[in-house]
Amino acid sequence: MIERISPSLSTPAAPSTLGVDATRPVAGAGVQEAAGVDFASMLGDLAAKTAGDVRNAETLSIAGVRGQASVQQVVEAVMSAEQSLQTAIAVRDKVVSAYLEISRMSI
Repeated sequence: MIERISPSLSTPAAPSTLGVDATRPVAGAGVQEAAGVDFASMLGDLAAKTAGDVRNAETLSIAGVRGQASVQQVVEAVMSAEQSLQTAIAVRDKVVSAYLEISRMSI
């Protein structure tokens, strides 16, 4: 299966072809971003987005059962909710893992 991969896919593309502006500084390179987003607000936004996606999927699923929404809309909403939930679970697992690692450190 590896033989079928084209050489152009195996070599990294230049930043200009990826839509990256090489003259701009990398996000997070400074001590604090200009937007001032902290970790707690990022986690809060992630939780709110996940809850909204799940709520939207439930609403569209019920509308689909009633015949008010197409199957494609229901599937897209459910897949989006699943992806958001998997992301939230992965972030939670990493936070718990980091907390446990910190708690094991000797002072």
